[in-house]
Amino acid sequence: MDVTAAGGRSPPEKRIARHRATVHVLSHDILCILFSFLDLLDLFRCSCVCKSWNTIISKSKLLQILYCKQQQSSPSSFDMSISSERFLKKHLQRSAIDRHRSSLQQGPIDVSQWKGHSVGVDQCRMKMGLILTGVGDKVMRLWSAENYKCLDEYSLPDKAPLVDFDFDESKVVGLVGTRICIWRRSGKRDIFSSREGLFTKGLCMRYVDPEAAVGCEDGTVRLFDMYSRKCSRIIKMHAGSVTCLALSDDQLIISGSCLGRVTLSDLSSDQRISALRSTDSGGIRTLCFNPSSHLVFAGSTAGYASCWDLRTTRTLWNVRVSPNVLYSMNHMRGDNSTLVVGGIDGVLRFLDQDTGEVFSRCIMNESNISNPSRDSYGVVQIKKARRLSEDTRIDLIPKTCRPSIRCLAVGMQKVVTTHNEKNIRIWKFNR
Repeated sequence: MDVTAAGGRSPPEKRIARHRATVHVLSHDILCILFSFLDLLDLFRCSCVCKSWNTIISKSKLLQILYCKQQQSSPSSFDMSISSERFLKKHLQRSAIDRHRSSLQQGPIDVSQWKGHSVGVDQCRMKMGLILTGVGDKVMRLWSAENYKCLDEYSLPDKAPLVDFDFDESKVVGLVGTRICIWRRSGKRDIFSSREGLFTKGLCMRYVDPEAAVGCEDGTVRLFDMYSRKCSRIIKMHAGSVTCLALSDDQLIISGSCLGRVTLSDLSSDQRISALRSTDSGGIRTLCFNPSSHLVFAGSTAGYASCWDLRTTRTLWNVRVSPNVLYSMNHMRGDNSTLVVGGIDGVLRFLDQDTGEVFSRCIMNESNISNPSRDSYGVVQIKKARRLSEDTRIDLIPKTCRPSIRCLAVGMQKVVTTHNEKNIRIWKFNR
């Protein structure tokens, strides 16, 4: 079913054009008046929307005035040199991360839920205010994180299963069966597909232009050049299957295996360069890398979360946070404080990145649960979630309000989760 067409909604190109036209209708003076009602953090967010808004906010010096009010100093004493502007941005970033962590730790939680696919969906990615979901019904759908509308969809070219995917401003890259497919996000909608059988049963995929890395069942990571359209290198990383991958901006491949090991390799090398100590806590099911702190986080099939410092390859902590499999973990980009974890028991957990301590746990309220099969496309249901105390018996909580969290993505004061159900959920943390 075409969700974009359902309910009589206009094509995404027309909706985007109308949005841009509305933005340009607002005059400079009207925007200044509207911006003057915002607090410091929300004003900073608006400055990132587009160049024209950024120019208006910067020239009106609203950011500087609000910052000085917060610091109880005079605006005339604030020197808007390049260094001062950088200092202001760093201050705003710290304020945003502090608010993000505080909202995850305490306060009310609203959960927006809508039916996004015809069959179970168990993968999601979130970037730039957009959410991409898929795996199951042969189609990936792109959603707005603000109004939950379907902005676009990308159909698979054949009957091969969608294994993994990711996206950026210009394209969607997917591991489909034993090949890589690339969809353009704008212009002529065509699909590039590599030849069949390029990979021997790939289990996971990540990419950093111009290369995509595919983790395979035979323990190798195969690198595919998206421009020459060839498999450039094969790196033997593990004795067992490569179950999860992460790529760093400085060309480092981090891979986890079913045997419980995490290994490192450089994209320019054809061999493994280092191995982090085995967790001895089950196979590695998920991992993520924080480039700002150089920390690697991994989740195991036995419910353990582990952390290593990539600069020293030293284990920082290894904590059992769940009695069952951890399927997914992630953090907001630039955040060195909070790690979000989900798994088979359906509890959304929040960990301190430095210690591994669980400081909050959340599930849906039992009274909010509805039958997913009765939900309609495009109908957004607002529900409530609740936090669990440390002594709560999770095994006594009905599974209907804690379906397994197969994948999650983290944004500013929000978390997107998929559960191998038709529904997609956005948890919004208010503070």
